[in-house]
Amino acid sequence: MKRSLVIFIGALALGIAIFAGSFLAARHATVACCVRPADDLSWLQMEFHLSDTEMARIRELHNGYLPKCAEICAKIAARKSELDSIPGNGTNLTAEAQTKLNEIAALRAQCQSNMLQHFVAVSQAMPPEQGKRYLAEMKKLTLGSHEAIEQSMSDHAGHDHGAN
Repeated sequence: MKRSLVIFIGALALGIAIFAGSFLAARHATVACCVRPADDLSWLQMEFHLSDTEMARIRELHNGYLPKCAEICAKIAARKSELDSIPGNGTNLTAEAQTKLNEIAALRAQCQSNMLQHFVAVSQAMPPEQGKRYLAEMKKLTLGSHEAIEQSMSDHAGHDHGAN
């Protein structure tokens, strides 16, 4: 009987210790998040192990880039709105609609170019290896969705678009 009581008390003590440890770890993590609230760039510092000085430079670059980005996004939205307001005949693409599509495409290309230039600048504010990894990831995100669509629509993906 004494042996089972010792085992029970030991198991209970172990359970309390595990619970208390978990509680304290969760509390510490919560306090750390609240003391230093996450912003839209906090992931960057954690992911690439950047110093506060490096992050300050990156924030400066980011804040300088945002107005340019917003300006181009507004232009794209305006052209899309203009495109939506063009009356169509239902069966053919009008010259006016094609012009708007070309304008939107040019703005999107400018946006993509600006983004890549920004990513290069940010990568240069990082330690070389981290910057190289960051730039590769950003290129993949920026260009990847278009490349995936292009590849899925190309003959290399097994589609015979021209075979009809």
